This record gives sequence, C-alpha cells and structure tokens, in this order.
Amino acid sequence: MFFVNTQVRDKELALSVGDDESVDDFLGGAVKLIQPKQGYRVSMDTVMLAACVPAKAGETVIEGGVGSAGAALCLARRVPGVRVHGLDIQEDMLAFARRNIAHNCLDDQVSVAKGSITELAQADEATYDHVMVNPPYLADGKGIRPPAETKGLAHMDQSAGLRDWIRFCVHMVRNKGTVSIIYRADRVDEVIAHLHRRVGELKIMPLWPRYGSPAKRVIIQGRKGMHGTASILPGLALHGEVERYTREAERILRDGEGLDLKAFAHPRQSR
Repeated sequence: MFFVNTQVRDKELALSVGDDESVDDFLGGAVKLIQPKQGYRVSMDTVMLAACVPAKAGETVIEGGVGSAGAALCLARRVPGVRVHGLDIQEDMLAFARRNIAHNCLDDQVSVAKGSITELAQADEATYDHVMVNPPYLADGKGIRPPAETKGLAHMDQSAGLRDWIRFCVHMVRNKGTVSIIYRADRVDEVIAHLHRRVGELKIMPLWPRYGSPAKRVIIQGRKGMHGTASILPGLALHGEVERYTREAERILRDGEGLDLKAFAHPRQSR
C-alpha cells in the first residue's frame, strides 16, 4: 500500500474544502480527491480504468473527459515518472482537477486543459503512448439525464457520441500504442465495431458485480495499427458474498496494484 500525506497536509486540505464538497480516499489513501457532494463523483470504474493502462515511466498518456482527474492521479501514483494529460469541456470539473493535482503533489506528472474530444488538431495526431477514456454510458435520448450538469455530461453522450470518443482515441495514440476503454457491457459490440481495422489485438475483460452475476462493465484494450484477433479474458468479480470487495479487486482499489490484462490473457505465464 502507498504511504502518503502528513497530518499537516491533511489539515491544510480539509481547510480548503467547502461545505458542498467532500474529500475521498482512493488507493488506500494514496490519492485524495476533493469532489462535489452533488453531481459527478469518481466511481470504481475510474480506478479500474487507470489500473489497466500498461504505461511505464517516461511514457505519455492522455485521458479524454478527465473530470476531477481521478483516473489520471491514480495512474500517476501507481507509475512514478509517467506523464498524464487530461482534457475536459467542463471548466468547473477542471477546477476540481487542478486542485486535486496540487493537493496530491503530482503537478510534475499530471496536467489538464480545457478541450473537446471532437476538436482534433493535426499537430496532436499520434502524440501519446497510451489513451484512456470512460465515455458516457447512455446514448443521447436513451435514458433520463441526471439533473446535475456535471453528472449529466458524464453519463449521457449529448455533446459527443461513442464514434467521436473512439475517433479521439485513434487520433491521439501512436502506432502500436494502447487504447483503454471502460464501458457498459451491453454496448460492447458498438465499441468493437468502431475500433474495427483501426485498433486490434483487443482484450475484453468483463467486470462482474459478483461471481455468477452478469457483467455490467467491460474493459476493452487494444493496440493501434495491430490486426491480431480479439480475446475475451476471464472476468474479475468486484464484490464478495460477505466482503465488500473480493481480494482481487481490493488489491487494485485499495493497494494500488495494476490490472495486467496480459496476465489474464496468459494465466499460465503469469504464475
């Protein structure tokens, strides 16, 4: 488990938090996030996304829809020396992201800027070693939009569709670089269709709420320009029958371990 923070720093952090905000621990306290009590809040999906990115020190990662920088900070804490840049169209969420970056003392690894995933500049093409995204799960008009603006944009693709998110990933990542996506299990066919012939060697990992339950989320990861076949990996159960989390999930969510999809794809080699 990571060791972070002193009592002085915790006190300073608490003093800077408003009545309508909370401070929440991730990775066993290695990352502390200031979040609005109402509206978009970082979920388990965010941590799982950050855990699966196979980044190394010295490499670069971009996240579209960075929000309050939860995934970016979890990745940066797990991989010292990696550089993570995030884009978001919501200035209020970027304000949270900048505060969180400063409070976690990760200014040298994480940066954010205002920008839309639909505005792709030629100068940014094939810039990053890895791309990670957690697109809105609901197609516009396919559900009830949450009342809070930040949560509404995070959960419903009103400003950009799934095709736009995939296009962003393919545009930004270098050849043979990885694209990592966490998404609804019942829309996995759409993701695969948009990735076809652009991102290959796909690894698809179901995330089960519990053993024996249908997956609600999947992680999909592939490499740009590769044409290998897709693999459906053994899934990961998140919650135990009695325990809040399974030990496998706890190692990721609390101990800060990575989620190595290659190890799941080749279990004998990982022993």
